[in-house]
Amino acid sequence: MNLNLSAQKIDSDSLLVQTLHEMNSANNYLKAIQMAKKGIQIAPDYLDFHLALGRSYQLINENDSARVSFNYVINKNPSYRDAFEYLAELEIEEKNILNANTILDKALLHYPEEKDFHFLKLQAIELENDDEKLIAYLLSLIQKYPEDQNIKQQLTELQAKSVSDRVGVNYNHTTFERNGFGPWHLMGLQYVRERKKFTAIGRINYADRRALGASINTGIQYEMETYFVNSNKGYSFVNVGYSNAIVFPKVRFSYSYFRTLAKSWEGEMGIRYTKTGASDLYGGVLGIGKYLNSYWINFKSYINIDKSNLYPAFSGTVRYYFGTKYDYATILGGYGTSPDEKVTLGQLDQRAALDSYRIGAGYYKLFWEHYFGGIQAMYNHQEYTPGSFQNELDLFLSIHYKF
Repeated sequence: MNLNLSAQKIDSDSLLVQTLHEMNSANNYLKAIQMAKKGIQIAPDYLDFHLALGRSYQLINENDSARVSFNYVINKNPSYRDAFEYLAELEIEEKNILNANTILDKALLHYPEEKDFHFLKLQAIELENDDEKLIAYLLSLIQKYPEDQNIKQQLTELQAKSVSDRVGVNYNHTTFERNGFGPWHLMGLQYVRERKKFTAIGRINYADRRALGASINTGIQYEMETYFVNSNKGYSFVNVGYSNAIVFPKVRFSYSYFRTLAKSWEGEMGIRYTKTGASDLYGGVLGIGKYLNSYWINFKSYINIDKSNLYPAFSGTVRYYFGTKYDYATILGGYGTSPDEKVTLGQLDQRAALDSYRIGAGYYKLFWEHYFGGIQAMYNHQEYTPGSFQNELDLFLSIHYKF
């Protein structure tokens, strides 16, 4: 027996254990790199040192050095599964689509039943922004993993995003804590045509405002709304409304541009125009939103401009998604009257200068595959003349059919 080779093997194994401890437990990546390099000098064919070196480099974001080590391990011995996984994660993180697909195709040749590699491949395909290719791959994964609900959910959401036609009705019932005033009724019928790059919505709204048990004003409003993709990172929203009834603005125009930012943030910048019977109001909106696991958090600030007067408004929304994009619970709050509100928009010129404090909550759900609906309640402490307040309660109901 060669005692020198045996001692060298024992020393290498001991050094590898220490290296992995520094990397995984002590999080001392620089020391782990030093020790891995020493191990490579002692035993250059001991691929575990090369793998540890690459992983340590990856953990300090020296990705070029990490890439060299991982590729070395894979080329020498493709049975090192972790080298494939670490390298694929690195390429996906840096959005190197071609490299990620190449390494994952190679990994799946050696590990065709490895579920983690199939899901990394899914992430790589998502980077391509090709919905048809992504749907095809999800369908293949469903055949392979028929019990995986996450795959089914992602496919459902993607198909709903790509192609969807639906009709729906909405209803708002608003009551006022003021004798003889209200309630207000607002009903809407809408058709939505959703495609991969755009969404078009046509809507007819009917309002009936009542006081002392009788209808005092009614009217119809016509709306057209669209969302369309500008680029891989941006999309736009446009809304145009018209009515010749006093309960609605005569003309309404809204435009916003949304931009995807780093780390799941999204920014919004837009303009608003509302023509009521007595005023032309202009406005601007700035918004910021973020997806945080199953939560979506959004904050918007508005400026309403009436002649030379500026009136601010603010709104905040938190949603928790527990299924598809149609399944969520939400809480809302805000100050002031914004030009995006539906129920009181016909009074924007009167309410913009008055204080308003609101809070609400809602619940929305997809059921029986084709139906989704929601219920939402909003409490508003509204100033109706300077120094005088009323409490308002708005109840919103909706039901839609998707086909």
